[in-house]
Amino acid sequence: MTMPTFQQITLEGQDADTFLQGQLTCDVSKLGLSYQPTAIANLKGRIQFGIWVKKQDEKQFDIVASSDCMADLLAHLNKFGAFSKFTTSAATEVYPCVLDDDSSSEPTFSHSDEHCDPQAWMARSIATGNYWITAATTGLFQPQELRLHQRGGVDYDKGCYLGQEVIARVYFKAAPKAFLHRVSGTGSTPLAGESLDKIQVVNAITSPDDSTRFEALVVARPEQIADSDLTLLQLPTALQASVARER
Repeated sequence: MTMPTFQQITLEGQDADTFLQGQLTCDVSKLGLSYQPTAIANLKGRIQFGIWVKKQDEKQFDIVASSDCMADLLAHLNKFGAFSKFTTSAATEVYPCVLDDDSSSEPTFSHSDEHCDPQAWMARSIATGNYWITAATTGLFQPQELRLHQRGGVDYDKGCYLGQEVIARVYFKAAPKAFLHRVSGTGSTPLAGESLDKIQVVNAITSPDDSTRFEALVVARPEQIADSDLTLLQLPTALQASVARER
């Protein structure tokens, strides 16, 4: 099982906040000092870059992404920000870590490897719905399918951003039929992006107690889970609500 690695860049400058507001699915004005999961979508409304972002200062933002996506992310930011006044730092490694024993709290990242525990980070991430997008899953999922709006990562009132028209149309006029579930299964641990008979794997880990079992975050219709050999596991309360818009 491949351990995930992550890198961070700092984006800062006069236009940093307004530029990111036109890129991210979340509302930049609501960001704080904690890492907020969010995304940059493509024009089809699917997640091109799954990232975490926090605001260090009014015009300074730290952005974390999977290491295998960072070069493409930097190229994207420089392309779309060619006429905006900001700079991006070189990418530096950050370490996935779990800082407390509260099983309901999401894992985070640290600049020190002192508390680094990729295995614990993955286990907590699966348990809390904290999916991570890698090169293998770029462009596969719509934010609402991954329940990103239930974690504060999508703002439907903020105005225009990349992919906003498609994302808003799904939210206000329809609802994804397939969406994020946490499951367990037996056999070989599937790869991110793999399809298990129409059930699409987002992330998966081998059980630390039994190498013949795995846990995974998957996107599927509820009936597909029910008809499979997978066992449905609970997600946090906030992620058990319907993905459809409340009317």
